Amino acid sequence: MSRPVVIIDYDSGNLRSVQKAMESLGVPAVLTRDKGMIHDARAVVLPGQGAFRDCATKLDSYGLTDVVREKIIEDVPFLGICVGFQLLFDYSEEHGRTPGFGIFKGGVVRFPHEFTDTNGERLKVPHMGWNRIKKVGDVDVLADVNDGDFVYFVHSYYPVPEESDVTATTTDYGFEFVSSVAKGNLYACQFHPEKSQRVGLKILKAFWKKVEDYE
Repeated sequence: MSRPVVIIDYDSGNLRSVQKAMESLGVPAVLTRDKGMIHDARAVVLPGQGAFRDCATKLDSYGLTDVVREKIIEDVPFLGICVGFQLLFDYSEEHGRTPGFGIFKGGVVRFPHEFTDTNGERLKVPHMGWNRIKKVGDVDVLADVNDGDFVYFVHSYYPVPEESDVTATTTDYGFEFVSSVAKGNLYACQFHPEKSQRVGLKILKAFWKKVEDYE
């Protein structure tokens, strides 16, 4: 059996749903916090759900921050989801300034407490439910996704990258924010592919193809 895709197990809420979605596509995906397995991983998936600081603290408490960062720097195929996307940035302002991995320059900030859409309708925070993504550039993981497809979001904070060339998609929620990024073998998204039905499965399938092509 070939080496599996490793899903980082640090007690986040959406780990098993990510694993089940990948298994439905025939992807050999295992949940682990074993540093040896992560170090030797064929690919790494970092989901996340909840507060940025809590997720960062959990990763640190299990001694996983450095090994995950090392795998990203090695440019092995990497998928970050929700807080696993936010953790790639320098810091988050959630519950006070908390440092992230620093893979991308920029910070994670909160949606305004009160803001409206173009029709003057008040927008709720958290941003929860289905919304469209707008593709930016040519990203292999999004090859089978159409501009304007709907994906599922649950978040109150969003990253603001300083480097515009890493943006893979944007989403309009009162204003356009960066909803996913791509660089090398890394793809990370604010939305949840595992909850995004047909479109999400297309993204996970394309990520698996990237893993297979990598070797």
